[in-house]
Amino acid sequence: MVAAAEPARNEFPDGVKIWHSPEDAELDICFIHGLSGNRDKTWTAPGQPNPWPAELLPSRLAKARLLTYGYDAYVLKKSVSSTNRLIDHANNLLHDLTAERVSSDAINRPLVFIVHSFGGIICKTALIISRQSPESHLRQVYNDTKGIAFLGTPHRGSWAADWAKIPAWALGQVKSTNRNILDVLQINNQYLEFIQTSFLSMIHDLLETGRPLQITCFFEELPIPGVGTIVSKESASLEGYSAFSIHANHSDMVKFGSASENGFKRLLGELVRWDAMLGTGDSTVSPVAELESDGKTPNVTPSLQTTTGHIFNVSGGTQHNNMGAGNQFFGNFDGPVYFGLPSTK
Repeated sequence: MVAAAEPARNEFPDGVKIWHSPEDAELDICFIHGLSGNRDKTWTAPGQPNPWPAELLPSRLAKARLLTYGYDAYVLKKSVSSTNRLIDHANNLLHDLTAERVSSDAINRPLVFIVHSFGGIICKTALIISRQSPESHLRQVYNDTKGIAFLGTPHRGSWAADWAKIPAWALGQVKSTNRNILDVLQINNQYLEFIQTSFLSMIHDLLETGRPLQITCFFEELPIPGVGTIVSKESASLEGYSAFSIHANHSDMVKFGSASENGFKRLLGELVRWDAMLGTGDSTVSPVAELESDGKTPNVTPSLQTTTGHIFNVSGGTQHNNMGAGNQFFGNFDGPVYFGLPSTK
């Protein structure tokens, strides 16, 4: 996260870029990189010519439009560091994404975020701003967001924001820094705690109104050599939501080289599940609120959600099993079954 070489000016692409846009798109998936990241390179495995989402997702999520968002994420630079604060990045994300969706006639399309590291903090802040916006078009990002996959997001801060714990070789000859962002990422930072509290209040209110926000967290298994673990499992997790590991360090956990990697399979499993719940793909699974409006009682089975994976049926009868610890269920289902959804009781 902090040891990357300083990029050239033309390697700072910002704003929204479209990776893939099917004509019959029914879902937007937006990727947001972290500190020292890049809207393309963050998601590109070594030796691969293109970001893995553009290569691996179109054939698996046929009606999903894939977007990536870029911003100046270098807080440690040898020249001049961006002075943008967290709220500036969040406001830019909200406005740029809204403008793109308006211009593409997709302002009401369901939206899912896949966010890495500090990108998750920006995403949460943008949603809080969107929710409180007096402008209806800006509120649509909040209204349309259906799920977030957090990959190595420091919800409770990251020790790597503490300069005293970063070796000198990782910092290099730093002449300019963005202390605003580094200070926010300190563990127990009050502003970060305020964002977290506001976000948790927001998702609680969404649950109370019958439209729960789907959330899954992922944490790094491996340390960066010479630096250590950037974001701990505890900081990368949200209480009450699944947290899965990815066998990689903080930087490499979002660089899948092939569809056979377990990290990709775990993330894809969540996206397929959410896509099925939204009814944008081939699955026939319907949202809980739709069943309740018909006077039916949804079969909520949170006990089948384990700490390492989900088991669920999708179109064609395929059953996805996790191989880790936790409860598993074997058999067939008659009718729609919901997994990992909070109980409404």
